[in-house]
Amino acid sequence: MATTPTLILVPLLHYLLIQLLLLPYQQHILTLAAPGGGKWNLVLSNIGVSAMHMQLLNTDRVVIFDRTDFGPSNISLPNNQCRNDPNDLTLKVDCTAHSVEYDVASNSIRPLNVLTDVWCSSGSAMPDGSLMQTGGFNDGDRNVRVYKPCSDDSCDWQEFDVALRQRRWYATNHILPDGRQIIVGGRGQFGYEFYPKKTGADQSYNLPFLSQTNDPRIENNLYPFVFLNTDGNLFIFANNRAILFDYVNGLVVRNYPTIPGGDPRSYPSSGSAVLLPLRDLQGGANVTAEVLVCGGAPKGSFTSANNGNFVGALNTCWRIRISDPNPQWVMETMPLARVMGDMVLLPNGNILIINGASSGTAGWDLGRNPVLTPVIYRPNNPVGLRFEAQNSSTIPRMYHSTAILLRDGRILVSGSNPHAYYNFTGVVFPTDLTMEAFSPDYLDPHLIRVRPMIVSPASHSQIGYGQQLVINFKAQGRINRGFITVTMVAPPFTTHSFSMNQRLLVLTNSTGISASVISLGGSNYQVRVMTPGSNILAPPGYYLLFVVYREVPSQGIWVQIK
Repeated sequence: MATTPTLILVPLLHYLLIQLLLLPYQQHILTLAAPGGGKWNLVLSNIGVSAMHMQLLNTDRVVIFDRTDFGPSNISLPNNQCRNDPNDLTLKVDCTAHSVEYDVASNSIRPLNVLTDVWCSSGSAMPDGSLMQTGGFNDGDRNVRVYKPCSDDSCDWQEFDVALRQRRWYATNHILPDGRQIIVGGRGQFGYEFYPKKTGADQSYNLPFLSQTNDPRIENNLYPFVFLNTDGNLFIFANNRAILFDYVNGLVVRNYPTIPGGDPRSYPSSGSAVLLPLRDLQGGANVTAEVLVCGGAPKGSFTSANNGNFVGALNTCWRIRISDPNPQWVMETMPLARVMGDMVLLPNGNILIINGASSGTAGWDLGRNPVLTPVIYRPNNPVGLRFEAQNSSTIPRMYHSTAILLRDGRILVSGSNPHAYYNFTGVVFPTDLTMEAFSPDYLDPHLIRVRPMIVSPASHSQIGYGQQLVINFKAQGRINRGFITVTMVAPPFTTHSFSMNQRLLVLTNSTGISASVISLGGSNYQVRVMTPGSNILAPPGYYLLFVVYREVPSQGIWVQIK
């Protein structure tokens, strides 16, 4: 075990960094009135459902859903529709929606009709841009649902009954290089399966690691953290340890060390995890891959919380190079302890840690002391200078809250319902139906002069693997071309403190060193990079492409790699 000290970057340092960045333009702008770290805005006061699950689609619309078995939501189905489900445990004829689509451009909500229970389910965007969601509870636990995005408000959920081999409740999905999804684990399920199915071939396969990491009567291995490694194998983390898994041959390739101290990080202890940005992509299978696991609840917290004793959350992060020959966990200390937090990859390669509580665990009414302050983690900073506390929200985001990145660089934040039903009064943390946006400091209006704007290619362009990609962009004034980077971000399916399929790639030129930037005159520039070399590094599908200057990203454009 290795430990490192931590220093929180104070707001003054953040202020000085912005002023240095703006130095060439200082005569044209007013100085910031006060240092700060990000800005909060209320987007909508009521979206109708609590955002237990969220996925951004390539139409810049966000699919949101909760569960169907708690009674009516706060938004009606359109055109006097009602859902008739004789198997529903609470309301067999239900005329309210339990899923909505949020249109970012119009800032509006449209109700959707999900037919069976999607409670605590999983999913991922598919190569064609559709959302494939799997499992849930009760009559929905073996179903598959597909949402194909559209621009005319005609699209809705399609449902396929009993399409899975096993019930999948609290499982994790990850898209694979061939475009299928692997579905790992779930309550009482110690194996995995694939979808879409191959005719006559796909079954459910046993994975003993999942039973080995199951704590009796507590679990602590649900919603396992799953990442596609750069060698094509899967890194699977559950409870307090991980394996590297060859899913093609069903073999455990490597057992990683247990996190020192042995505290659990998986649901219901509910830390969060992220695959750090992948760089030097011309290296193929030799590209360094690192995983960061942050927060969670100490051993015994779930039992204690059920007995009314809310134990303080963990304040540690553990980082490991999963591609190293002898990988070891390295500890860092967060400025704030956190359980049920979300980790969001930002376009500039930093990580936002947001939402959650500082005591208790995930589960009905088992969390206390909301953490209202997000934290930025800068993985490339020197050790001890990686965490920076941001401005706080005023809205607790407890159990069943979510956060995702939007194309404009904001973070959409919603959800929080720690109750079995919608309870708005007489409880410690009422059900919350609001939606907020957190704008990191790179969206500060003072930075408009250094914010790139992509001119070409057009959004929704198709790109191939291992090809040169030419991007034309504008930037006001002279820029230092050595500080331009290009990133690709896979939009994740987010629920229960984990963003499935979240991935960021830093694109470089053919030498693998940096992006090649030339001036086209005036405020016009061109950057040339190589696209990822394989579908292992970047599984097929839609990604957000950003040009970043000194940590300030452009608005993203959609690209489809295939």
